[in-house]
Amino acid sequence: MLTKVKLSAKPAACDLLPAPIAPHPAPCTLHPAPFAPRPAFSIFAAQMTTPGIINLGILSHVDAGKTTTSEHIFFLGGTVAAAGDVNKGTTLTDHLEIERRRGVSVRAAYDRLLWKGHHINLIDTPGHADFSAEVERALQSLDGAILVISAVEGLQAHTYTLWHALNSRDIPVIFFINKTDRAGADYRKVLQQLQSELGIAAAPLTFPISEGEDAAVMKSIFDENEPSADDFRNLTLENLADRDNGILEAYLEGKPLDESFVLDHLQRQVAARTLFPVLAGAAKWGRGIAELLDAVVRFIPPTTDTAATLSAIVFKIENDSALGLLAHVRLFDGSLGVRDKVWNHTRQLEEKVAQIKKRFNGRLTVETTLCCGDIGIVSGLSQARIGDILGDNHAVPPTAQVMQPLLTVQVLPADPVQFVANATALTQLNNEDPRLALQWHKKENELHVQLMGKIQMEILMETLLRQYGLQVHFGAPSIIYKETPATSAYGFANYTMPKPCWAVVKFLVEPDAAGSGITYSSTVSVDKIRQKYQNEIAGIIDKSLEQGIRGWKVTDVKITLVDGEDHEMHSRPGDFIIATPMALMDALTRSDTILLEPVFDFTITAAEAILGKVAADLHQMRATFSTPSFSGENFTLHGTVPAATSTDYAARLALLSGGMGQLRLSLWGYQPCPPGEGVSRSYKGVNPLDRSQWILHARGAFKADDKRM
Repeated sequence: MLTKVKLSAKPAACDLLPAPIAPHPAPCTLHPAPFAPRPAFSIFAAQMTTPGIINLGILSHVDAGKTTTSEHIFFLGGTVAAAGDVNKGTTLTDHLEIERRRGVSVRAAYDRLLWKGHHINLIDTPGHADFSAEVERALQSLDGAILVISAVEGLQAHTYTLWHALNSRDIPVIFFINKTDRAGADYRKVLQQLQSELGIAAAPLTFPISEGEDAAVMKSIFDENEPSADDFRNLTLENLADRDNGILEAYLEGKPLDESFVLDHLQRQVAARTLFPVLAGAAKWGRGIAELLDAVVRFIPPTTDTAATLSAIVFKIENDSALGLLAHVRLFDGSLGVRDKVWNHTRQLEEKVAQIKKRFNGRLTVETTLCCGDIGIVSGLSQARIGDILGDNHAVPPTAQVMQPLLTVQVLPADPVQFVANATALTQLNNEDPRLALQWHKKENELHVQLMGKIQMEILMETLLRQYGLQVHFGAPSIIYKETPATSAYGFANYTMPKPCWAVVKFLVEPDAAGSGITYSSTVSVDKIRQKYQNEIAGIIDKSLEQGIRGWKVTDVKITLVDGEDHEMHSRPGDFIIATPMALMDALTRSDTILLEPVFDFTITAAEAILGKVAADLHQMRATFSTPSFSGENFTLHGTVPAATSTDYAARLALLSGGMGQLRLSLWGYQPCPPGEGVSRSYKGVNPLDRSQWILHARGAFKADDKRM
C-alpha cells in the first residue's frame, strides 16, 4: 500500500473519468517465437491488456542507444539467442551491409517478438536526421512508440523533431531514458526537460540508483524499501491526480494508493495521451529492458479487429532479385490472404497477392494470411508504391511529415557511358525512397535528386557503388527554393492545331497566403468543358507547376479555371493535359514570380561569454531573433534564419562554444527572398512556353523527359 504522497486539494481538470480501455480480441493467427522468452520480474502487478498484436516503433536522436535497446528487446522477447552489437555489425535490424559496416541505421527495419502473450512487431528507425523520411513512413504503421533519450546528453535537436511528429499523429509514447550507467548521467534533469521543454506530464515508473556507474540498476517507484523512490512516485501521482478525479478522491478520502489502483488509472491517461510513462535503463547491460516491455504491453493497446473490409497501407518498398517488388504492408482492418485480389485505392487498380511473408530473426517466414493489426511483406503487387492505400481508406491514419529535403544535387556518373545505368539504379532507389524525388532530364542529360544532408549523400554514393557497381560524384548542392506569383494574371492556351485536337483554357492565377500550397477551382460549366476534361485539368495542375519561370516549384498560388471550351468532334483524351501547362506558364510569365527561400526556427543555448559572437553570426546570416533569456551562466536565443545561410552553423557554434552550445533547427516555412538573394535556374526539360516543341514532346514525337505529362 502506498500512501506517502504530496497532493494539492485542487480539483482535477476533467469532470468525468475516461472510459475503461475495452479488451481487444486476439488476432486470427499468432505464431509463437522459436526461442522461449526470458523470464523477467514484472514491476507492474496489475493486469496487462488482452493479448494481441502491437506495432511498436523505437525512435531516438542518433547515438542515444536505440539500436542497442532494440537488440536487448529482441533477446528478451525470444527472437534471438544473444543480443547483437552495433560496433561488431551483428545487430538484427541493420540488414544492409552498409549499415553493419558503418554502424548507422539507414532504413527502418522490423522483426517480431513475443512478450507475455503479446506479439510485438518492433520497428527500428534511423536516428540520423538525414534519414527522417524512413521515420515518417514508419509512423504510419505504429500503435505506439518508445522514444529513447540519453541520460547524459538529454534532449537533442532531433529529439524535438521526432516528438512533434509523434505528437501530430497522437501516437502513445513511452520515454526510455537510456545510458544511466554513463558518467554525467542525470535522470532527474531529463525528467525536468521532458516537462519544461516538451510540455508533457511525465509519469516516471522506474529510476536508477548508482547512477553514472557501471553498477547502475533500475528500481520501481513502487519499491517501498527504496527511500529515493518517494520523489519519483510523488511526481507521477501528482501529475496523475491533476488529471484523474479517481486518484484525487482516493487521496482526499485517505484510501491507500496501491500499485494496481494507480496503474489502472494511469493506463487510461496514457491511452488519452495526457500522461507519458518514463522508464530508466542501461541498454548496454540489458538493464531496464524487461520493465520497458512490461510498460509497452501495459499501456499500448493492440489494434481492434472490427471484421470490416480491408484497410491497409504500404509503408515500405523493396526490390528483390528473385521475388521482384516487395510491399511492406500494415493492416488496420480486415485481412489479406494469398491469391486474394486487392484493390489499390490510391492507384485505382487491382492486383493479386502472390506470396505473404513475415520477418523473424532476420529471416522471412512464409504465411498464408495477414490479420488485422499485423505487418507483412507481400509480393505480386508490382504497381504498389510507398503510401498506397489497399482496400479502402476508412481506417488508415493521416500521414505526419517529420522533415523535408532542402537540398537538390546533380548526380554525375564517373563514366558517362554509365549514364543510363545510373538512371535505372536511381529510379529503383527512388521507388524505395520517394523523397529522393529523382528528376531525369533527358534533354540536358542530367539526373537530380533531393537530399537531407551530407551523410545521406555519402550513403547514396556508397549504395550505388556497392549495390550496383556504379561510381558517381555529385555537383554542388543547392538549397531548394520555390516561387510564387508576384501579382494576379490571366493565362490562355488555344490548342487546336495540329488536328485532331481541341482544348481551349483560360486561368486566373493569383498569389495566395504563405503556406497555402496550390489551390484549384473551376467556374466553367460542364456545357463548355465536359466533366471528363475538367477532371484532366484538375489532375495535371500540380505537375504543371513543378517548375515555374525561375525553375522552381510554384506554391502559395490560387488557380481558377475561368473560361474555355472543348469540341464535340475534335477534342480527345489528353488534349487538356497538353493545354493546361501552356496556359499556366503563360499566366506566370505575365504575373512574374517571387523567389521563396526555406527558413528555420532556431533555438541556441550557450555560455553568456560568447553571446556577442553568436549575435554577430546571426546578423550575418540574415537571422531575426528576440531578446535573449538567461539562466545561470547560459543564454537562450529564439528566432528564424534562412536555410541558405545556416545549414553549417552547428559546426561553427560547436567551435565557438567548445562543444557545449546547443542548436535546434526546425523548418518554419518559406518566405520571400530579399532582393539580390536566392538562385534562379533554367527550365529543365521541354518548356511549355516553347509551344511547338512542347506539343511534339507531349504527343510523343519529341521526348526530352521520361516523365511525360
